[in-house]
Amino acid sequence: MLDRLKQWAKALKNEITALFYVSKEGPSLGVKILIGITLAYALSPIDLIPDFIPVLGYLDDLIILPVLIYLSIRLIPKDLMDKARVKAQYQPIKLKKNWLMAVLIIVFWLLIILGILV
Repeated sequence: MLDRLKQWAKALKNEITALFYVSKEGPSLGVKILIGITLAYALSPIDLIPDFIPVLGYLDDLIILPVLIYLSIRLIPKDLMDKARVKAQYQPIKLKKNWLMAVLIIVFWLLIILGILV
């Protein structure tokens, strides 16, 4: 069971990397926006539902992220996605620690929360 979860997580990581490469290829604006939301959610250090909340905390990671990935992939032409998957497999992206981006993501989420509360 644990091996299956690890394989699933690795496959999701590869799909996220492939989506990044697709976004550079120039899909339509709507698809780029959805891919941007998917990538931002996947890379965001802040979850929509915090992980410390029992059961619900992991629900967003198990449902929301795969749904965003699935929707993004459905809107991308198959040949473009296949090329991006191959590239993602052989050229994985190594992210550096970027404190500025972390601060921007936190500010972004705070603005969303503020917008909901007001």
